[in-house]
Amino acid sequence: MDNKTIKKRRIMTYFIEAANEIIKEEGINSITIRKVADKAGFNSATIYNYFENLDHLVLFAAMKHIKEYALALPEYLHNVNNALDRFIKVWECFCYYSFKEPEIYYAIFFANLDKDLSDYIGDYYKLFPEELGIQPKGVSSMLLRHDIYDRGMALVEECISEGFIEEKDAEPLNEMCTLIYEGLLQKVIRKKVSPDEALEKTMKYINLIVEMLIKKESF
Repeated sequence: MDNKTIKKRRIMTYFIEAANEIIKEEGINSITIRKVADKAGFNSATIYNYFENLDHLVLFAAMKHIKEYALALPEYLHNVNNALDRFIKVWECFCYYSFKEPEIYYAIFFANLDKDLSDYIGDYYKLFPEELGIQPKGVSSMLLRHDIYDRGMALVEECISEGFIEEKDAEPLNEMCTLIYEGLLQKVIRKKVSPDEALEKTMKYINLIVEMLIKKESF
């Protein structure tokens, strides 16, 4: 990194850490520009030199929490030998960590942002590359996809390439998995189900969908 980027990372880290203190104390929905500026020891206007708006700042603060998921993925995939098993295990890992912090993951993947999420995520990992970890082939590109639907499709495309799923079934498989996940994530946020129950249900339904759509000759 050049000196300018190092300085940018340092200042942005002050604001990100302040935002995360607010998350711990009051919850993610309590973050405001004024509160973050006060905690970081800057005036509010300075934040806009580094973040486009509040949602941008909230996303970067939330991304600190996704680090645990990203670094856990290689262990989840340690004994995985094909694209279909990788699809299942990535979803399992993602659900496990996201249901533990549902508001955080909702802020990342269902945020109202001014530009594509991929731009923000790409910018984030350029500043904090260590948080991406060392990922298996194909997984690192999935982590940089611009929304949750595209992330899932990256895994489905590998299943097509390896002959597990027909191309015509790619979108139905991905869309059904995404809708199930989003619905249960919202239920966890509203405390209608526990994180463990949501994980069990999501993986049960994803496995049922896979069983329906998988090419029979691939068994």
